[in-house]
Amino acid sequence: MVFTAVQKKPGDIMISFIIPAYNEEGVIQSTIVAVMKVGRAIGGSFEVLVVDDNSSDQTGKIAEQCGARVVHVTHRQIAATRNTGAKEAKGDLFVFVDADTLVNEAVVRDAVEAIRGGAIGGGCLFKFDGKVPWLARLTVSLTMLVGRWKTLCGGCFMFVTRKAFEELGGFDEKMYAGEELGLCQGLKRLGPFVLLKRYVTTSGRKVRTYSSLELMWFVIRLLFKGTGMVADRRGLDFWYGTRREDLG
Repeated sequence: MVFTAVQKKPGDIMISFIIPAYNEEGVIQSTIVAVMKVGRAIGGSFEVLVVDDNSSDQTGKIAEQCGARVVHVTHRQIAATRNTGAKEAKGDLFVFVDADTLVNEAVVRDAVEAIRGGAIGGGCLFKFDGKVPWLARLTVSLTMLVGRWKTLCGGCFMFVTRKAFEELGGFDEKMYAGEELGLCQGLKRLGPFVLLKRYVTTSGRKVRTYSSLELMWFVIRLLFKGTGMVADRRGLDFWYGTRREDLG
């Protein structure tokens, strides 16, 4: 069962919530429930689409039980997985939500209002759930400052009109990480791109399961190699490696 309004009223913006997922059985239900709650509260037409990228656990099954429409792919590449979601989506507005991120009514309402006001896309900043290492807190704080300055956002919550997304050609599938930054830059060249003042909550499990030394080494490599580092899955264990147990 897909929770999409039966009729679309004149002037209504249909929202497609697109959730890429890989082995997310522990968090996908909470994410979908939060999205469903927001969609119902806002009213109008919406759908929840989960793109299950070759999960070996029960991610897809749980997503279907929660009422999401599930598309199965075998990309193991986040940009391609997001793009598949966009191709399958029926909405006028794409809202990309990471599988471990909890959205709220205020941020989605602001996103819709931004689009009604002439923006073609945007995003927001985020907060981690629970405790995270000091280096992660420092890195995120610096990232937030840069994000505000450059009007850039992370991929845990992004929104873009179908028209702008298709005109730009979607996410760059040459990038195995950081693809959201490329989309931000491209959208800014097309039209108004906004960074909302609201926050979403995303899981801090990845930064909790890596030591401060590992995180520092990753940041150093990224600074020196730049986008060349994310053109290959090798060395990107933070995103593509075996998931470590989160004891936090």
